[in-house]
Amino acid sequence: MNWGVFEGLLSGVNKYSTAFGRVWLSLVFIFRLLVYLVAAERVWSDDHKDFDCNTQQPGCTNVCFDHFFPVSHIRLWALQLILVTCPSLLVIMHVAYREAKEQRLRETKGDNYRCIYPNPGKKRGGLWWTYLLSLIFKAGVDVVFLYIFYRFYRNYTLPRVVKCELPPCPNVVDCFISRPTEKNIFTVFMVVTTCVCVVLNLVEATYLIGKRCLEC
Repeated sequence: MNWGVFEGLLSGVNKYSTAFGRVWLSLVFIFRLLVYLVAAERVWSDDHKDFDCNTQQPGCTNVCFDHFFPVSHIRLWALQLILVTCPSLLVIMHVAYREAKEQRLRETKGDNYRCIYPNPGKKRGGLWWTYLLSLIFKAGVDVVFLYIFYRFYRNYTLPRVVKCELPPCPNVVDCFISRPTEKNIFTVFMVVTTCVCVVLNLVEATYLIGKRCLEC
């Protein structure tokens, strides 16, 4: 990962965000992205290797693992983080478009140039809608992934032992998950931080709408 480019993107997002948006960005970066990169990946690195079933039937362990872990937590979190951060980059691109448009007009018209965007980063017009829709999209993505996790892993927790009777297993076999307690702790932590991020997005959207109504 190129941390210089990533730092530049973070500073750009932080520059055009409200106070609620800066808190959201801090939560995503510190409590979700860094926890994912530093700890969560290692916790789930042995999920398939150490998934043991009390049978020697070829293929039984693989079939049971696929049934109880249709999608890895790590891959779902990676997709969630990608989708939830993309709207913030769209806001930066919108501001860059405004600045480029101002620059083209300045070069074309010279002294007759009339400023369209005195402050390209000020949330007015189309940029206000881009920012508001980005908040709604981010909250929606987090809610959808919370539902997906709940459907795949009931109550967001992993049992210590699962019973599997899928073919080619000869009978009902017991399968044991590697480090379920540690994985449950990380899962609950990520779920709680996701809920806090959803609340922050909705509060910020309400703040923007209320502020606009007062101005009008």
